[in-house]
Amino acid sequence: MAEESVKLTKLSKCAGCGAKVGAGVLAKLLKDIQVHSDPNLLVGFDHSDDASVYKITDELALVQTLDFFPPIADDPYLFGQIAATNALSDVYAMGGEPKLCLNIMAVPEKMPSQAVHDLLRGGYDKVYEAGALITGGHSIHDDEPKYGLAVTGFVHPDKILTNSGAQPGDILFLTKPLGIGIVSTAAKVDMVSEEGKARMYSLMTTLNRSARDVMVKYRIHACTDVTGFGLMGHGLEMMEGSNVQAIIDTSAIDFLPEARELATFGLIPAGAYRNRAFAESMVDGGEVELAVQDMLFDPQTSGGLLIACAPEDADALFAELKTAVPSAQRIGRVEAYTGGKRLFLR
Repeated sequence: MAEESVKLTKLSKCAGCGAKVGAGVLAKLLKDIQVHSDPNLLVGFDHSDDASVYKITDELALVQTLDFFPPIADDPYLFGQIAATNALSDVYAMGGEPKLCLNIMAVPEKMPSQAVHDLLRGGYDKVYEAGALITGGHSIHDDEPKYGLAVTGFVHPDKILTNSGAQPGDILFLTKPLGIGIVSTAAKVDMVSEEGKARMYSLMTTLNRSARDVMVKYRIHACTDVTGFGLMGHGLEMMEGSNVQAIIDTSAIDFLPEARELATFGLIPAGAYRNRAFAESMVDGGEVELAVQDMLFDPQTSGGLLIACAPEDADALFAELKTAVPSAQRIGRVEAYTGGKRLFLR
């Protein structure tokens, strides 16, 4: 394999977070696993949250997460950047600051050494941009390349953000456009413009650091990053965890420019169908067209944050987000749960 001819996406069956095990399947796999109690474990895997949080002192808690996936870009350096950005996002979603990272990597034995070097360099550069350090890691040989990070960060125990604290009256915000899964799938068969691909890659390599820095100034009741389960999957986890429901204003959601046309053509990644199987029974689609609904189930790689903000702070948060994130969107409101479905599209 020549150094210049490596096409990473051709070496994998799935791309990015689209390779994620479906939420419904994952819930069954974790069912009946005994969860040991520890008074200092503030957030564990039993809450479907973005990261675990362990209290060290009254002033300090440890945030830990791990995320890795197969290539979503052919360029190794770009793939490294995207994978690192995505892994760091889970710490930001908890309101924390990433500090230490470990590489996790699988590469084919015949993958050019320069490509492996460039992949790692992409990860290192994004981690350093986040103000964190890579201190080691682990690598194995595999038929398909995969890369990501185990990330450790810190947060004040009283300032943890979870996906289960949304309250009736909260306003919902999103900080990146949707459609990455659809556009990246189309890019593999050359159905996306160069401008469209550049926009997608720019979003996936934009840290959620600025979104985190803004939101922690306000009364935020819940937060999660929108990745492999799509807006509907992650939104449903937030609503169920908080025992509330939400009205989603689909006209306020920003989509990648080419995503709607591709969705209309039916170019939908397999992960979107898995997300539908998990969340659709709890979603009232109303009169929203199918292509738009498909984009709401679309698995995102390195997506934005979904934020539930106290209504008193919503205007100020929105104003500041507009200057700090790729796309500040005020997409709906949280209501008291009345039974039945959890997400209502308008």
